[in-house]
Amino acid sequence: MSETNFMKLEFSSRSVNEAFARVAVAAFVSQLDPTLDELTDIKTVISEAVTNAIIHGYNEDPNGVVAIRGRIEGDTVYLTVEDQGGGIEDLDLARTPLYTSKPELERSGMGFTIMENFMDRLDVVSEPGKGTKVEMVKRIESKKVMYN
Repeated sequence: MSETNFMKLEFSSRSVNEAFARVAVAAFVSQLDPTLDELTDIKTVISEAVTNAIIHGYNEDPNGVVAIRGRIEGDTVYLTVEDQGGGIEDLDLARTPLYTSKPELERSGMGFTIMENFMDRLDVVSEPGKGTKVEMVKRIESKKVMYN
C-alpha cells in the first residue's frame, strides 16, 4: 500500500501570491524527488491556474480566496486549484487554444492548453457565478522505478 500525504493552502486573490503558490506547491511535490522538468511543469501549471483564478475568476479583486489542495499517493500528485469567482460561461471556448476573454491584458489564451500538455490529466468544473475548480494529476516519472 502506498503512503498518502496532503496539503491545503488558501490565500487572497492578489497577483503577488502567484509566486508564493508556485513555491509552496513545488516544496510539497519535491518529496517525490521529481526531475527538474517535472518540477518546472508543475510550477507552470500552478501559475496558470492561480493566474486564471485571480484575473478571470475574481477580475483582479484582491478580496477573493484561491484554494490549492494537493495530495500525493505513491508516485502520483493530485492538485486542485479552486476559486469562488465568476466562473466560466463557455468552458469549451475557454479551453480553445489562443482564446482569451481578456485580450486587453495581452493574455495568450494558452493557459488550459499548457495545463493539459504538462499534466497527465486535467479536469475543469465551472459554473457562472459559482467559481471554477481545476483538477490536475501527474505521475512523477523519477519514482516509477521504485514502484515497479
